[in-house]
Amino acid sequence: MSVSSITETTQYLTFKLDEEIFALDVAKVREILEYSSVTKVPQTPDFMRGVINLRGSVVPVIDLRLKFGMSATEQSVNTCIIVTEVAMEGETILLGALADSVQEVNEMEAEQIEAAPHIGTRLNTDFIKGMGKKDNAFVMILDIDKVFSSGDLSMIADAA
Repeated sequence: MSVSSITETTQYLTFKLDEEIFALDVAKVREILEYSSVTKVPQTPDFMRGVINLRGSVVPVIDLRLKFGMSATEQSVNTCIIVTEVAMEGETILLGALADSVQEVNEMEAEQIEAAPHIGTRLNTDFIKGMGKKDNAFVMILDIDKVFSSGDLSMIADAA
């Protein structure tokens, strides 16, 4: 989905990873949980921190900071798990994404969002829907369905 497909006012949940602000379409967010113990799963990618029990369902927990090449998320009083719905091969799976903190829900109109930057051909920015602006800062709007490759998602689903 490109920024041209964003034609109406949409609500986004903003959250921080390190000092950067990211956003997800609230329609993809199921709930926000306080960080609790995560059960590690052997032989999974570094960015997969483990799984949690969400009302009887096994939900994989991903460290987005590691996925994006940052340092691992350190647990603090503000650390939380954003439970999102991710499309995978025609079905929807639940995925928990670690965030340093959740900020707020913002409405952004199409004219407030610019296309994701194209940084050469070797760097994939397809997972960025667009760059929003809030208080003179950029907000990277993620397309959570494209953050993970189908191989990543298959490995995550198999582990869960």
